[in-house]
Order: sequence, then structure tokens, then C-alpha cells
Amino acid sequence: MGQNNKLKVAVIVPAFNEEARILRVLRAVVGSRLADEVLVVDDGSLDRTAEAARRVPGVRVIRLEANLGKGGAMVAGARATDADIVAFVDADLIGLASDHVDQIIRPMLGRECDMCLGVFRGGRFWSTTGQIIFPYISGQRALRRELFLRIPNLQEVRFGVEIAIHQYLKRTGARVRRVVLHGVSNSHKEQKYGLVKGMAARRKMYAEMVRAAGLERRRLHLERLRGSKLRTLLDKELHLPLKRLAAANRKVRRTRLRWRR
Repeated sequence: MGQNNKLKVAVIVPAFNEEARILRVLRAVVGSRLADEVLVVDDGSLDRTAEAARRVPGVRVIRLEANLGKGGAMVAGARATDADIVAFVDADLIGLASDHVDQIIRPMLGRECDMCLGVFRGGRFWSTTGQIIFPYISGQRALRRELFLRIPNLQEVRFGVEIAIHQYLKRTGARVRRVVLHGVSNSHKEQKYGLVKGMAARRKMYAEMVRAAGLERRRLHLERLRGSKLRTLLDKELHLPLKRLAAANRKVRRTRLRWRR
């Protein structure tokens, strides 16, 4: 792992029931030349994910007693470090190498963007196709820790966390850079859990994404309503004296007309 970077970098790996897959990911992450710290957040796993992660030297494990969802696990990891930059990597990746991790981090160290997003190419067909259509749902990204912790609703949206991050950065005009992670894919839920349980997990994930998008729309709607009400109150406060002044001017003009007659 990297030493003496000007900006401290922590790589956070949120994980739920990834005992069988997390070791290959952690071997790649700890080999990063730019990461100063590696944290695994075990999101209330029912298997031995935490124990598997602890076998990798240089990895700090945070064990959550209850399952908070991916967004909650990412926030827990970000709060557990004082790093300037946090990079997130999924625990079920296939084909991840240390250089891929550095690709995500490097633009942040060079201050080239506000967030760097890693997108899949050249791996499994459905992983690549999904990220060609929806690149912003990638779980591989790096951004400043303080920016990440400012994003609203992250602890509520679970698997909708990527949607919430994308919407916030788009609304605030943040600079986002994409880097291509050649040969990297994610493990499909049907492969991890079997066809029936995998399809159920996929439906749940999509539902949480839709809910995250809805939460952001409602939040923006409430902000507009509050802004509209505030503007109405300000208008009333500003216009009331003007109305009184206009009425006084009309009264003066009528009085002058009577005098002239």
C-alpha cells in the first residue's frame, strides 16, 4: 500500500455474505500503491465474511451487528477513517487487479475531478453491457470523504446508494471523470445465491434503486416548496411598504387636484 501521499486515501469494501469472494478482491486492494488504508465493512453478514477479511494483512474490519444495506455500510466505513479521499470497491468483483484500484484513485490525487468512477469493459457480457447503459451505478469510485458525507439519504437508500450519489453530484455540478477497468466484472446475484434467491435479490436491489431516485425527487420538491414559501413571505415583507407608499402618493395626487380646482 502507498505511503506518505499528500492526501490520505482509504479504500472501503462494503460486504454482505461475501466469504467466498472477498479474498480475491482484498488481495488486489492491499497491493495498491496509492492506498494508505483498507477497511472492510461487514454489513451484518450471516457467513464468515469478517473472519475471511481478517486473514488478509493490512485490512481493518468493521463488523456491523445489523444489516444497514450498502449505503449504510459505506457511510460507516467513511466515518471510521480520517482519510481525505475514500475509494469504494465492491466485494464480489472478478478480475480486479491492484492497477485497477490505482486507476480510480490517481485522478483524485491529481485533483483532476471531484469524483472518479470506474466502469467495466471487456469482462462479462452483462456486466459490461449494464455499465455501458448505466455507467453511474458502478460501485467502483473515489471521491473526497467530506463530499461523500454531505450527500443526503445515504443511510436510507441501501442498494440505491449509487443513484443517490449520482443525483447529488449532477445537481451540484461536480466534475466526474470515468476510467475504464478492463477485464473487471461483478458476480451476478443468480450465480451467488442460485436462480430463485438471486432473482429475488435482484428485484430487491432494483426496488431500492427506484426508491433512492424517488427520495431525491421528493427532497428536491420539498426544497422548491420551502423556497417558494420563503419567496412569498419575502415578497410580502418587501412589497407591503411599497404598496403603502403608492397609496400615499395616490392620496397626495388627489389632494393636489382638489386644490387646483
